[in-house]
Amino acid sequence: MRVLVTGARGQLGADVLKELSSRDIEHKGVDLEDFDIADKQATFDSLKKYHPDTVIHCAAYTAVDKAEDEPELCCKVNVVGTENLAQACRDANAEMIYISTDYVFSGDGNTPYETDSPKGPRSVYGKSKLAGEDAVLRHLERYYIVRISWVFGQQGNNFVKTMLNLSQTREEINVVSDQIGSPTYTVDLAVLLCDMVLSKKHGIYHATNEGYCSWAEFAQEIMRQSGSHCRVNPISSAQYHTRAERPKNSRLSKRSLDEAMFRRLPEWKDALAKYLWDNSGHGFS
Repeated sequence: MRVLVTGARGQLGADVLKELSSRDIEHKGVDLEDFDIADKQATFDSLKKYHPDTVIHCAAYTAVDKAEDEPELCCKVNVVGTENLAQACRDANAEMIYISTDYVFSGDGNTPYETDSPKGPRSVYGKSKLAGEDAVLRHLERYYIVRISWVFGQQGNNFVKTMLNLSQTREEINVVSDQIGSPTYTVDLAVLLCDMVLSKKHGIYHATNEGYCSWAEFAQEIMRQSGSHCRVNPISSAQYHTRAERPKNSRLSKRSLDEAMFRRLPEWKDALAKYLWDNSGHGFS
């Protein structure tokens, strides 16, 4: 088995490569310097050269607010790039794991979204990721679409690192309390993705760490576990303006994982504790 991982230098891609290595699964990580997925010919040539059995597509444009001002670039990466990759997978007879997002839903209501719940993205980013899903469905029969939310990992920037950095210079911070969802630790997600590669149980899945919280509750737990005395003040979304509209309901049902007999990810507080320990060095990054 040979696995190709796009976005190898990103939060998720880096942890997927580590997990593949730990299982002695032959793999190759690629990023923009290797080939641009928006370049159709380069994408086809690269897959033909490596001839993977599975492509785990972690590369994406994820700057949610910035996407509102540069929709063409967002579309180029998340839509054109994904379609090129899906077509190249079909040509190479490879299956594909596409990483999607809670942003494909409207964010209304207060019950968990099922994998087949009606879509209704309200941001450029969300619309681009849904278009990426459509491209995968259009071109491939063997695929996994895995929707995640609130990602944090050892590479790059994320909410946990931001909170830890702010706590070093501030006595209190304001964090939104009316957006509810689940954090996703990339180390835990990488384990599930590799399980999927070995399972051949294709389909659409939701995969986040267990349990729900608000961003404010997430921040409060970060402060508690890190030993910080920085106070977190819960505020409403209306009090914290962002360029792109955030979903107030990011709850994702795990029924699809259960039905396929995949193991759910650990509880989010446990995942946070593991992240803080792994990144402590042992002093927080």
